[in-house]
Parts: sequence; structure tokens; C-alpha cells
Amino acid sequence: MDLTLALAGLGVGIVVGLTGMGGGALMTPILVLVFGIPPVAAVSSDLAASAVMKPFGGWVHARRGTVNWRLVGWLCAGSVPSAFCGVLLLRLLGDDETVQHTIKISLGVALLLAAGGMLLKAWVSRRQPEGPAAPITVRPVPTLLVGVGGGLIVGLTSVGSGSLIIVALLALYPKLRANDLVGTDLVQAIPLVLSAALGHAFFGDLKLDLAAAVLLGSIPGVLIGARISSRAPGGIVRTALVVVLLASSLKLLDVPTATVGIVTGLAVVAAVVLAGIQRARRSAATTASATTAGETDVAERLRVPAGAAIPPQPVGVAREHDAAG
Repeated sequence: MDLTLALAGLGVGIVVGLTGMGGGALMTPILVLVFGIPPVAAVSSDLAASAVMKPFGGWVHARRGTVNWRLVGWLCAGSVPSAFCGVLLLRLLGDDETVQHTIKISLGVALLLAAGGMLLKAWVSRRQPEGPAAPITVRPVPTLLVGVGGGLIVGLTSVGSGSLIIVALLALYPKLRANDLVGTDLVQAIPLVLSAALGHAFFGDLKLDLAAAVLLGSIPGVLIGARISSRAPGGIVRTALVVVLLASSLKLLDVPTATVGIVTGLAVVAAVVLAGIQRARRSAATTASATTAGETDVAERLRVPAGAAIPPQPVGVAREHDAAG
């Protein structure tokens, strides 16, 4: 068994557990470009590994209460049958490179726009504090259609069980917390990828040894990522989502791997710098607030208006006042 492949699975598993996405968009290109696996075998093996890997991350989120089960039900009602139909459609269309390339480019553009949309949303709502989850009113028909579209794309390309559906959920339910978004997407992806994997196993070229090597690293990886995601502040999860969206979109647009690494690395550095600036501003605001509160407390003790100049007192009077306090 290839330990390098297991290490790749570990890295992808952490990304999937942390963000709920990136499995097909990252693992399939790695299998094809880095390890030289034939595309059909890479797609089917990646789906089989995801069908086993995602329940571990979903279980962690379910225990933490970061899963919207009504959304999961409506998504699965559309995605499970359409994923199997996507595999059948792929067999009818054949392995036509033009069709596959068009689907891949379209998805890459959608993910790139989604990354920009998440950045814009974070910029607009940057002053809103993290709080309890806002009540979400489930919209059955649009959610069902999201499941149908996402399942079809997954059946055709193995990409989209996390990336495409998580973007659609973000658009439909902007009040859904980042942690709940990741947990809901992870759980709904379990029956989706299982359906697509069964279809590929029945019609395609599934390599069990390849799937087992990926699972060796991806299972502990997704557990680590899910534990971080379920406990982490929403800002950290949103940052990870944007980075993974950016990397996935660039890879789907056939950007060279080195360029993808440089761009995503710069994005991570920018996120760290911005987080440091924001933390410094919060610290300064907290210090200023504490100083103001202290001045108000002193003014109340001396019974003078807050902000007014405190008259100087003789040393003896000040000592008597302190002793009385």
C-alpha cells in the first residue's frame, strides 16, 4: 500500500472535515496528476473513499449539533437518485472530453465566483458578532432542486458533493452559520456519494486497493478536520472555505499546480495578516472600553459627572476617602 497516497488522503480528509468540501475537487486531480491514476479509476475510487470517509466527519458534527436535518432530508431526496442518473448519463454520453471539459470549466467559474461572494459577505457583515444560530426557514422546492443539480454533477464528474452544494446552500440560506453549513453539507453528502459510487462500481472501473490507500489517511484526517470545524469560530471556518474554494476553482480551470499553490499560499498569508489586524483592533477597543469604565467608576465614587475633571484633593482627604471605600 502506497504511504504517500495515504498521506495525500490525510491532507484531503482534514480539508473535507474542516470545510465540508474539496474531496472530489482536490483528491481526483491529485490521483490523476500526481499518481498517474487513469481518470475513470480515480473518479470511482475517490467516490468510494468519500462514501466511507464522510460519515466520520458527519458523526462529529451531528454530536455537536451543527447539522440542520430538514435541509439534509430535502437535499438527499433530490441528490441520491440524480447522482445515479448522472452515472447513467455519463455512460450514454461516453467519455467525451469536450463534455467533461465544459462541465469542469463551468464548475470552476462557479466556485471562483462563490469565493468572491463569500469574501464580499464577510466584508459586509464583519461587524456582526458571532452568536447563537438564527432560525432557518427551509424552502423545500429550491433545496430539492439544489440536490438534483448537485447529484447530477457528482455522478458525471465526482466533483460537487461539497463544493457545489455548499455554495448553493450559502446562496439560499445566508443566515446559516458557517459551522452548521459545513455539518449539514457533510451529512447530506454521505448518501449522495454512496449512490454515485455504487453507480460507478456497477458500470466503471473501481479499484479497491486504491480506495483503501486513500481511506487509510483520509479517515483520521476527516475526524481531525471535523473536530476543529465543529468547535472553531465561524470566521476561521469561513476563511478555510474561501481558501479551499479558491484552490478548487483554479485547479478545475486547469491552472498549473505551482500557480495554485502560490495563490492559495498568498491567500492564507493575507487571511492571517487580516486576522491579526482585526485582533489588534478588538484588543484596542477592549482596552479603551475598560479605561472608560474605570473612569466612570471613579467618577461615581467621587460623585462627579463622568468625564468631568476630578478636582485635586488634599492627601489626608484622599486617604480618608480611600479608607472609607
